[in-house]
Formats: sequence, C-alpha cells, structure tokens
Amino acid sequence: MSYDLEAQISHLSDDSQHVPETSKVHPYDQEAQSSHNYRSDQTYNDLIHTITTSGTDQEFIHIDRKKYRKSDLLQAFGGSLVPGYQQKSTYQFANPAPLGLCAFAFTTFLLSLINCQARSVSTPNIVVSSAIFYGGLVQLLTGMWEIALGNSFGGTALSSYGGFWLSFGGIYIPWFNVAGAYTNKEELDSAVGFYLIGWCIFTFGLTILTMKSTVAFFSLFFMLALTFLMLAISKFTGSVACNKAGGVLGLITAFIAWYNAFAGLADKSNSYITAHAIRLPENIFKKST
Repeated sequence: MSYDLEAQISHLSDDSQHVPETSKVHPYDQEAQSSHNYRSDQTYNDLIHTITTSGTDQEFIHIDRKKYRKSDLLQAFGGSLVPGYQQKSTYQFANPAPLGLCAFAFTTFLLSLINCQARSVSTPNIVVSSAIFYGGLVQLLTGMWEIALGNSFGGTALSSYGGFWLSFGGIYIPWFNVAGAYTNKEELDSAVGFYLIGWCIFTFGLTILTMKSTVAFFSLFFMLALTFLMLAISKFTGSVACNKAGGVLGLITAFIAWYNAFAGLADKSNSYITAHAIRLPENIFKKST
C-alpha cells in the first residue's frame, strides 16, 4: 500500500481509541456495530503512527514497524508532484506529472498574457479551447493517472485544476448560459470573484502541504495562490492594475510550472541540462533510540 507520508503526519497520535460501553444491544444493532468497528480498525491500521530514522547517516526510515532505505523511497520532487517521502508505486506507469504541469502552464500562460493586456488583447475567449481540451481534459486525465500510481497529492492537484479550467471555459461558452444569466456586469464580476477566492483558499491549502518539499514545488503553489487572490481582488474592486498584477503573477506561475515539468522529464540520458532540486528543511523525523 502506498502512503502519502506528508498528508498523514497530522494523524500521528498516541491516543488510544475509546469505545463506549453499551448495556443492551439488539442483535442487528450489534452486528452493524461490529461491522463499523472493523472498518474503523482497518482505517486506523492504514494510518502512519510513528516515523523515525536510524543508521550512521540516518539513511534508514522506520515507518511504524517497517524499515526502508531513504534511497528506496520517492523523495519530495516537483517533477512528480510528490510532496514528501513516499513508497514507489508497484505499477509500471510513466510519470504523468510533467504532462499535467505542461497543460496547466500553457493555459495559465495564455490567460495571464490577456490579463496583462499584452498587445492590447483583453478578451479572454481565445483561452476557451485550451482551457477545455489541454488545461482541462488532459490535466484531468493526468490527475487520474496520479491516483492510480498512489500519489494522492498529485491526483488531487491535477484533477482539481483540470476541473478549474473546464469550469472556467464553461463561463465563456454561451450554451452554458453562465455569463448570460447576469444582466448586471458588477454582479457578474462579484460572482467570478467568489469563484476565484474559493480557488485561492484551496490553493493555499495545497501550499501548506508543500512546505517540506522543494523550493520550485512550493513556489508553484504559493505563486498560484497569490495569482488567484490578486485576480479575485480585481473582480471585487474593478481595478485594472490588480488584474494586470494578477497577470504578471500568473506568468511567473506558468514558468515555474514549466520548470517543474522540465525537472520531471530531463535526465542525463536526454539532456545536457538537468534540474537541481533545492530541498526545504525536513524536521518531521525523530531519531530511533
């Protein structure tokens, strides 16, 4: 079973489960309670409770009662959207993260140029086709592949932002009648602002989960969260300057996403230039005694 270690650190606890006593239980209720307790025990046993390190150079990681070499585990890496130490998948699939990152980067790059009003272009409809097919459908598919590989974080991120681009494109498709339902432009801008601020909150949540990964990995989600925030402010206030600032932040985000994709594809067999991951501090492990 694959473990997303970073996502489960919050579950570390030494508290024992308390099961309330019952006096009289109907046989059917007792059977249902027994089934529920079994499922609860299974879920509890799937969680990680202790993580320690050992060895001369702390080269071994102990996950509960299992011992691994660090080199046998996937490390935090933006090119694979793995936020922390994780067991390698038993499935022999190619790494889908670079494809999803490229789809996200291109669509973000295109929209951000329009938000910046590059060459006086301010109508975003050209983004619709890319948002539906590349940033949306392709990214959603890569998210599904990440889930198949056991990467919960990568699957959640790519699938969610694939859904974002699909829904964003739907706003500008007349058949969905999203924009057409609003007769007042200020009301439409406020509604889109609510939409963007929701994605901002979600992205800040993902950013927290990358704080022990790499600089490029963390920067991608942090800059994206700022982009959503700035664009939401522009919709609420009607500020052209905030919209352009959101476009600039979006361009930076797009290039960081492309860099992470390059990091996931480039190696010594295909490129003279490879990415060097700058790792953020790790302090989740305690030495084994």
